[in-house]
Amino acid sequence: MLLIERHLLRQFAESVFAVTAVLLLVSLGGLLTDLIAEISRGKVPASLLLSLLGLRSIRFLTLVLPLALFAGLMLAIARLYADSEMSVLASIGLGPQRLWRPVFWVALPVVLLVAFASLWLGPWSAKQAKDMIEVANRSFLIAGLEPGRFVEMPGRNGILYVGDLSTDGTKFRHLFVQTERDGRLDIVTAQEGDLQLQGETQRLLRLKNGFRVEGATGAKDFRMMHFERNEVRVPDRDPTVSNDLAAKDTLSLLRQNDSGSRSELHWRLAMPLFAVVLAIFALPLARSEPRQPQYGLILFALLVYLLGMLSLLAGTYLLGSGRLPSLLGLWWLHLPMLALALWMFLRDGRVAPPAATP
Repeated sequence: MLLIERHLLRQFAESVFAVTAVLLLVSLGGLLTDLIAEISRGKVPASLLLSLLGLRSIRFLTLVLPLALFAGLMLAIARLYADSEMSVLASIGLGPQRLWRPVFWVALPVVLLVAFASLWLGPWSAKQAKDMIEVANRSFLIAGLEPGRFVEMPGRNGILYVGDLSTDGTKFRHLFVQTERDGRLDIVTAQEGDLQLQGETQRLLRLKNGFRVEGATGAKDFRMMHFERNEVRVPDRDPTVSNDLAAKDTLSLLRQNDSGSRSELHWRLAMPLFAVVLAIFALPLARSEPRQPQYGLILFALLVYLLGMLSLLAGTYLLGSGRLPSLLGLWWLHLPMLALALWMFLRDGRVAPPAATP
């Protein structure tokens, strides 16, 4: 590799790294906001905030890294045009097409990381997040309940208190539950009981040897009853959109023939290929005039990224709904985008050999 190519490689890598850091910070802020909203609605236990934030950020890498690679390369190459460095390079026969080598060595680790995150790390993190939430639904401990302390029930529909908890958080003693709905107050006490999960969201408290008081607030029609056994339904967590296919490993998807599994598989393959296409697009699309503002390139790169991403999402939806044959996959999108990127790269900035002087 030439010395100038090593210099360009360092510039491109620094630009891509800076854009990646900014995009990751913005993405983490958005993910944190979504998680806090889910915690406030009782979807996710507060104690799992940091764990789920880390797992979801891993899955988000497949979306952030292609954009960071594209925008970082465009900014770095556009800076060469703005500072007239590209004109100097062209004068010695190093046109835009000769930039492929530093671009390749910058894009290669990013593409490999996207492929690793899309094909293995993303499904693993999705499965871990799903398992953690399922365990939390079965345990008062992970849900944030501590013995001897009054806490709000999920969904803020009542108050819950237990005097003692088992080590796994499913059995308890000395329970107090207060709920209110439509102006009617319901208070339940029990000597002991356990927590049972039915389905994905419905949870029941199976109580033994307790009392129940129920009636309208502000009225005198309260009723009290004693029971040997009773079941109290804990307010369900808000149902979340669960994508079980996202938690399946790639090898399992290869063995499935249904349209949903095939669409998920092609989506995972699409992300590293999309990163390759964007890296090739960056060379011709970054062309600009000297001293031209570079901030418009960020918006242009974002629009190109969104157009390609929306096309891939639409293709994945068509595959999942069975409107497209699984054998066709997303290649009908990849191949035209790749052909267009190569054509634009090959015709961009061809440098004619210096004219011979008489």
